[in-house]
Amino acid sequence: MSGRFSNLFSNVIALTLMLGSTTAAIGQSGQSKKVFIITDMEGVDGIFNSELQCNPLQSPRFEESRKLLTGEINAAVDGLLEGGATEVVVWDGHDGSKTLSTLDIHPKARLLMGTPVSSTLELNSSYNAVVFIGQHAMAGAEKGVLSHSYSSDAVQNIWVNNKPVGEIGARVMLAGTFGIPVVMLSGDAAACKEIHQLVPQAECAEVKQGVSRTAAFSLSHPAACSLIREKARRAMERLAEFKPYRTSRPVEVKVQLTPKGTASLDPAPGVEQLDERTWVFRGKDIIEAWLKYSSF
Repeated sequence: MSGRFSNLFSNVIALTLMLGSTTAAIGQSGQSKKVFIITDMEGVDGIFNSELQCNPLQSPRFEESRKLLTGEINAAVDGLLEGGATEVVVWDGHDGSKTLSTLDIHPKARLLMGTPVSSTLELNSSYNAVVFIGQHAMAGAEKGVLSHSYSSDAVQNIWVNNKPVGEIGARVMLAGTFGIPVVMLSGDAAACKEIHQLVPQAECAEVKQGVSRTAAFSLSHPAACSLIREKARRAMERLAEFKPYRTSRPVEVKVQLTPKGTASLDPAPGVEQLDERTWVFRGKDIIEAWLKYSSF
């Protein structure tokens, strides 16, 4: 081989190797798609009565409810993985993390369980998306099945910067603080309406429609799981379309308690009381303000 062609061949090889390394690096940087699933029980198909179905170790139908929730979660994990997720973390978020088991959770998911868990849910910027499974609507939502905001006994209303929120809104805002978009929710029609007011393009698996707070038209469990799997897959395939929800700063969290909730509280320094049942918590961002409320 002549010197000229030898040099040309060497340059081509070097360029090929360089392009290959660059492509590999790009591929590796784009491979990680880590998803955090927030779970609850009241939004699951077939669930309509807290006393009968939702109290761990007490409700006569709790084991059935646990299986229904686990089935929905595993369907979501299947869909997320099919859509391109590379890692899925599931948080056992119902009633003090007493519901899910590693015996039957999806084998390709990791389970965050036990207490205490931080008020930020152990979220950080390594996650690419947040998904809600089994989520209920906020307290007072019209025809919201078992609707409440953290505590049905203690909390009547919550506002963030004067915007009414429940568990959905607060956690959409929390995720946004870490730069994480919320891409999907499964729950009843009221919960789907609630997420779309914050994230209009979110995929939503509507597994039941409320008739009242304690009655609903529900899909069968297989139908609900099939819908959840499809919506989760689509959410991951559309991931690039989603942006984190950004809350304007500073942040003011206003909480109106029920009479029962108020009776158990003592005044705290640095927290403003507006009236007998309403308190204001302020911070530079949602995390700082929320931490003041959660430790109140």
